[in-house]
Amino acid sequence: MTSTLKAIIFDFGGVLLDWNPHNLYQAYFPDQPQAIDEFLEEVDFYAWNAKQDQGRSFAEGVAELSAKFPHRAELIQAFADNWGDSIKGEIAGTVKILYELKAKGYPLYGLSNWSQETFPLVRDEYPFFDEIDKIIISGEVNLIKPEPEIYHLLLSKIAYRAEECVFIDDSLVNVETARGLGIRAIHFKSPEKLGMVLAEYAVL
Repeated sequence: MTSTLKAIIFDFGGVLLDWNPHNLYQAYFPDQPQAIDEFLEEVDFYAWNAKQDQGRSFAEGVAELSAKFPHRAELIQAFADNWGDSIKGEIAGTVKILYELKAKGYPLYGLSNWSQETFPLVRDEYPFFDEIDKIIISGEVNLIKPEPEIYHLLLSKIAYRAEECVFIDDSLVNVETARGLGIRAIHFKSPEKLGMVLAEYAVL
């Protein structure tokens, strides 16, 4: 079976890198994952963090959220100060798949919601980034998934049509948007399941 798919697009956090605010906040709430969740929910962390991913500075974001939740100001500032602790490392199984796809000659692309301030902090730490032909970081272009515009931007910069691409993301809403644009999209659950789906697509 020959695949009609010609290019692979990876999300980064949750797919290639183990990013999770729990990784950072467990130092402040030892053995209390529920307390971390309660804090994240209280301050609406993910909506707040998305604004940094869309281009807002951490200084502005921290100031705004701390003014709303002054009793949580230390924890909010801690995310900006110790942001690197939110990444445990690479997800080895997915990185292995990335190298296998590269060895097969597939062009690889990145489409990630990420702050323009923090992505440079890890760009050179993980060699797999060097295998990716083009990277679109939301904070650098002031667009964010699942807005269709950021997908259109990536497609405008590569030599492949939507239907020739596979997009891998751990966020279902991001996957659904990609599918709506004609991109073959995979909702990432684990490297093992990803490998099985790519095999079904005759990509691996």
